[in-house]
Amino acid sequence: MPVAQKAVVAPASLRGVIVRHLALFAAAALFVFVLSLTYGLDLSPGFF
Repeated sequence: MPVAQKAVVAPASLRGVIVRHLALFAAAALFVFVLSLTYGLDLSPGFF
């Protein structure tokens, strides 16, 4: 069995890390906002 090679990953720049974290935070906030819009919505089988 061949030995797995280590992936060579270039160190991420500080700006890239900040942008990625801000994008993830915005996505999480959007997800929570959409969930809050559906609060109380009746999705039971009888509704359809």
